[in-house]
Amino acid sequence: MSGFSKAAGRLLRADALTLFGLITLVTLLFLGIFGPWLPLGDPSRIAAGPRLGAPSAQFLFGTDELGRDFMPRVVQGIRSTFLLSAIAVTITAVIGSLLGMAAGYLGRFADQAIARGADILFAFPALVAGLLVAAVMGPGQGSAITVISIATLPLFIRVVRSVTLGIAGRGFVTAAEVAGASTLRIMLVHLLPNVMGAVMVQLTYALSIGMIIESALSFLGLGVQPPDASLGSLLRQGSSYLTIAPWMVLSSGAVLSLAIMSVNLVGDAVRDALEPLKGRPLT
Repeated sequence: MSGFSKAAGRLLRADALTLFGLITLVTLLFLGIFGPWLPLGDPSRIAAGPRLGAPSAQFLFGTDELGRDFMPRVVQGIRSTFLLSAIAVTITAVIGSLLGMAAGYLGRFADQAIARGADILFAFPALVAGLLVAAVMGPGQGSAITVISIATLPLFIRVVRSVTLGIAGRGFVTAAEVAGASTLRIMLVHLLPNVMGAVMVQLTYALSIGMIIESALSFLGLGVQPPDASLGSLLRQGSSYLTIAPWMVLSSGAVLSLAIMSVNLVGDAVRDALEPLKGRPLT
């Protein structure tokens, strides 16, 4: 059995808290992906019920100021928040892994240039970067993806660079160099399999960071724009009616908290499952 197969087995035998996080994450992902085809109602239908109606058997999460059923809007918000964060983090994971491996393996000028570039990006607060990006690109989903990528890229570069530095001098890498393997082949064939564990762990944490950033940007009006909804924009919408319709903030806020918590719990389980692989080359 391979190392990653053993890690997957340990993950499946995780404790109750991890299983709760995994079940919650799968449930939220299912709702987000298949929400448009589930019998939950139309999130954009105006006057589906009374304005600012309290939760009831017909409207489980109540209604908003336009009489729209709030539950399908929360489900739509789950899809937007997860999708934008996942796209941004996936793009960043690919770019950050390549840059991190290049910094750790090539050393010297490449290491200094990439590491200092990561430090510069890390110095920018996400919200400040969001304001700058929104000023150039305009508010919207593209701006949210760009800001999440800028905020999470230094994290991937630092982690992958650190792991690569510990692997680059090992015997199997030296043997590949002596055999005449190209730099690209060494990075993709010999280094990448050994940093994938760290990348997967960082990917889960970056996803939770991305969800927080996306929600913050949408709350400020810089992310997802009406009539579409994200969990952050729903929080902004509900904050205007907090004293008379608190269910709007409570429902979207609770779902966002559950989503971030479940991602972090699964990330902890992935880290613990892969921990025995540290120091064991896969090539």
